[in-house]
Amino acid sequence: MFPEKHLQRKQEALQVQYDLSSERLFELRRNYAIEVDIAVRFKLANQIKDAEAELDEMALQLDNLSKSSESERLYYALLKLGYHTQVRTFKRFIDTQSIGAFLIHGSLYYGQRWLLNRLARRHVPENIPGKEVIIDLSRIARQSDVAALWRELSSRVGLGRQSSISEIAERVYKWWQTQNVLLIFHNVHVLPEAFLHNLLQDFWQPLASKAKEIITQKQQFKLLMFLIDYDGCVGSWNMSFADKLLPTWKPDTPVKLPAITEFSEDELEDWLWQGYETEELPPTLTEEDVDQTVQMILQNSDNGIPEPVIEEICRLSGCDWCEEERKWLKL
Repeated sequence: MFPEKHLQRKQEALQVQYDLSSERLFELRRNYAIEVDIAVRFKLANQIKDAEAELDEMALQLDNLSKSSESERLYYALLKLGYHTQVRTFKRFIDTQSIGAFLIHGSLYYGQRWLLNRLARRHVPENIPGKEVIIDLSRIARQSDVAALWRELSSRVGLGRQSSISEIAERVYKWWQTQNVLLIFHNVHVLPEAFLHNLLQDFWQPLASKAKEIITQKQQFKLLMFLIDYDGCVGSWNMSFADKLLPTWKPDTPVKLPAITEFSEDELEDWLWQGYETEELPPTLTEEDVDQTVQMILQNSDNGIPEPVIEEICRLSGCDWCEEERKWLKL
């Protein structure tokens, strides 16, 4: 069941319970008003007090569910905004391939992590349990020895910090036999270029080649690596990337998704109109003239830089981006 449907049903069930409790409270108050026996009135007064407390608690729960429902609707609407070339390129590979490495890159605040979560959530099967290995490379950026990279990776896959590269790859390979595996490297731009060469040449290429040897059309599990560049420099490094799916492409060659750019005025207008017509967006976001709303978003986002755009949309929708970010971005 989709999360927003679950929230809706939970809210509807609680509303029914709230209405029944309201009717019971009404009856208790009416009985109290006509009762003359002091002992019975005392008992009714306590029941009224308990019923009022119960209603107050349910009202708070309903309010929280309403806010959560609005937040979920906004989230799913935002998943349709921008990043169209990156999504199309990713889908061309993921729809026909089970193994692949992808570079997500752009300037600071261009929503690389948002795009990562969007790709993983929308295009990797959610009904299959998966293993996620998330590594922040800024932890080892100042170390001059590539061994620090292997120690970090070894630790993240649950092996001793002195395990060999082949042992690390074998652990990931065995996971992939029974589940989706996502390897996520944040901040690859802080690595020395040689370290990234080592990661691809000594770890990913042997792993991808071995996995490719046993792949079949029936293979339902994905083995994916994401390299997240928050500076926009890695794409120009001296290493081999693929940017389109050709018959000669092999999974050991990482795919460079198109660089992330600003959201255009047309993209924002189309998104707002679509959300207005399908009633997916909060009224506070669509009650004003669409052109006026678009100009406000552009003005408050340095002319369409993705993260400030999303933050401004959240603000106009009555949501706190910092709070929602913790819930929406799991990877």
